[in-house]
Amino acid sequence: MKLKITTVGNSAGVVLPKELLARLRLEKGDSLYVTEVPGGIKLEPYDPEFERQMAVAERVMHEERDLLRKLADS
Repeated sequence: MKLKITTVGNSAGVVLPKELLARLRLEKGDSLYVTEVPGGIKLEPYDPEFERQMAVAERVMHEERDLLRKLADS
């Protein structure tokens, strides 16, 4: 699906067609969670539990970065 970037005030935005909103089970006013993936981005309905899990993962990766680096070198 090809989408066009448009001006929204002083920002830029993308209009999501109603068919895409239906597939994502979203409505106007809902929030999206955007994740970078290899080759692009992934849009998902906002999930507070997923956000909490990501915050925990980021904290662990930061606190244990030396250990994770050693494991990656193994």
